[in-house]
Amino acid sequence: MTAAALRRAALGRRARLRWVHLLLGGALLMPYYLAANTLLVLLVQDPDRGAFIPSSVFWQFAVFALALAPAAVTALYPLVRPLEGAAARALCGVPEADLAAGPSRSWAARGRTAAWYTLHLLTGGIVSGMSLAVPPMAVVLIASPVTALPAGIEDLYRHGGTDFPWPALAPLAGLALLALVVGTSWAAGSLLARCAPVLLGPTAADRLAEAEERALQLALRNRLARELHDSVGHALSAVTLQAAAARRVLDADPAFARQALTSIEETAREAVGELDTVLGLLREDGTAPTAPAPTLTDVDGLLERTRAAGGTVDFAARGGLAEVPAVVSREAYRIVQEGLSNALRHAGRVPVRLRITVDDDDVEVTLENPLKPGPAPRRQGGGRGLLGIAERARLLRGDSSSGAHDGVWQLSVRLPLRGEAR
Repeated sequence: MTAAALRRAALGRRARLRWVHLLLGGALLMPYYLAANTLLVLLVQDPDRGAFIPSSVFWQFAVFALALAPAAVTALYPLVRPLEGAAARALCGVPEADLAAGPSRSWAARGRTAAWYTLHLLTGGIVSGMSLAVPPMAVVLIASPVTALPAGIEDLYRHGGTDFPWPALAPLAGLALLALVVGTSWAAGSLLARCAPVLLGPTAADRLAEAEERALQLALRNRLARELHDSVGHALSAVTLQAAAARRVLDADPAFARQALTSIEETAREAVGELDTVLGLLREDGTAPTAPAPTLTDVDGLLERTRAAGGTVDFAARGGLAEVPAVVSREAYRIVQEGLSNALRHAGRVPVRLRITVDDDDVEVTLENPLKPGPAPRRQGGGRGLLGIAERARLLRGDSSSGAHDGVWQLSVRLPLRGEAR
């Protein structure tokens, strides 16, 4: 490393910020130091002289060490970690990705934070003390050739012998003391920067909580995608087919055209309501106006809109649709909606057979429609509808299957009535 690089490392902007960080640690240590000093004065008594006033260097270091114990205890407070992390990020130059974002959630994280806080105050106290005590002494030594030395230092030189030019070396000694402060500050700042990712970084529990949060966000995104695909996508498919049917028979059958236009209006209005419901999930305050989500009891209206688009639906239900639990009923309605939309989109105006069976344990939905003559339609992997149906079934601990058999496309879904949603 060149001299310029060493100078930048020791006196550059990052080194100066780390020195400020260490001074902050020394300032944080002062209340603990004063409390420990007061406690020592009260506890240690001299029978002859009364209260003990710690004045020697040994006792000053003893108070310093004693002050670190309560500092470590207060660092167990969960909010200490984000506060210290912010200081380490801004002043020590530690990357944000290496530090935990939130409060300490476990005792392991609190213990690491306490160790970091103690190390910060320890190194900060040493550097702060040196920064306060050493520079004045260094200035006196550097200026000694033109000013008189203090009596104590003059006596020290005399004890060293008169043959060696001790006074002439005083400026070099002053520069060495300043270099010692700079070097100690640089070493302490580098030590804290290296320890920050280990002591203030995320623990295994933090990483697990972050992964769970990401999974929840992904699940919410997938839910919104399914709702938008099944509700708005179905409405747009139905409106497209209804508009095409109305255009073809506008002159020959005005009554049917009016019926189709009416159905388009109703379908669009309901789609807007369902869109408001889906978008309401995005608002954190939950104040968005939402329409009630449709359930199996609303399947008749869905069939009417499908028939208005030119499709033929043969529907039969067995069991009480109104008795299906709300969460299962909503998901079953979306599955029926997506199945009908797929039939209209891929097979056209073909007869569709819909069966919904409700028993004591399950609700089963089956949709069948003949395939179009010609090349087999590329349905698997071509869209998100079947994947969304499978996800809905899986979330309710059910199952689904789909495929072509003897010229008929069949979709079968089973949803447990008492299965807990995942």
